Amino acid sequence: MIINLFFILAGLVALYYGGDLLVSGSIRVAKAIKMSPFVIGATVIGFGTSAPELAVSVLAAFRGSPELAMGNVIGSNIANVGLVLGITAMIAPLVMLPGRLKAEAPPLLIATFLILVLTWNLQLTRWNGMVLLCLLALFLWRNLTNKEEQEFEAEREHEIEEEMQIFANAGLPVQFLLIVAGLVLLILGAEGLVRGGVAIARSLGISEWFIGISIVAVGTSLPEIVSSVIAARRGHGEMAIGNVFGSNIFNILMVLGTASAIHPLNIREPIHPDLLFTTGLTCLLLVLIKLEDKLVKRDGVILLACYVAYILLKGFKVF
Repeated sequence: MIINLFFILAGLVALYYGGDLLVSGSIRVAKAIKMSPFVIGATVIGFGTSAPELAVSVLAAFRGSPELAMGNVIGSNIANVGLVLGITAMIAPLVMLPGRLKAEAPPLLIATFLILVLTWNLQLTRWNGMVLLCLLALFLWRNLTNKEEQEFEAEREHEIEEEMQIFANAGLPVQFLLIVAGLVLLILGAEGLVRGGVAIARSLGISEWFIGISIVAVGTSLPEIVSSVIAARRGHGEMAIGNVFGSNIFNILMVLGTASAIHPLNIREPIHPDLLFTTGLTCLLLVLIKLEDKLVKRDGVILLACYVAYILLKGFKVF
């Protein structure tokens, strides 16, 4: 019990400082290279926070567990929208620049509907995986070379003062190291928290199903939650939204693309309701942002309620 409590405590500490390092380094890099916080969130942070899903799905593909590889991505995308943005929007408003959604929604919609179409027959072939990886390369090229996006909002520069002051005046190489260190701490922190929490839950006789939908589900979304909340509290709502946009795109294009390219995924369980739910939830998110170019507390409540409803429906085996 003591060692498990240590894992939980160490995990929480690692998550806090990991999120702080990641967001601080990312904001400084964005300022230095004149890239918008949204693009930093959708690329650097989105890629990093998808690392746990990549590891799980690739390992599952190697071991011939396609349901785990697919379920990991679908469940994570639902949690990112419902749980991560739901909680974050309830803590601080997430504001997007006018017109940003029109430019950034298509990649997310394309990836979401593409995986719905490709996996409707319960298969994801190697060729499908190669297509997804090619689209990932196109997505990265688009974000990193779009000159219109490489404009950091000058009026927000005063917010940099709110960051952690460690290495504040260091050069770009040091800031990139801070980003990497932050990502590593986030992943290790989530792993420690999940390991300790699962062990304690099992010792108390809590069911495996409840452990899966609560501790493990929240644990795998902790990197996104922590980085998004810290970014939002510092006034960088676009970075928080970009984090989820990017993470969901990476989960589909990178994680499923890599997993299916390694080993074709032949699903043996009906996942159509889950595919429809994640597609519908993504569309709902875009509608809520479109209404006011931001997500407010009311929107956070709606998204979180959708996530809770999904978990309850799965728990009672409604679908």
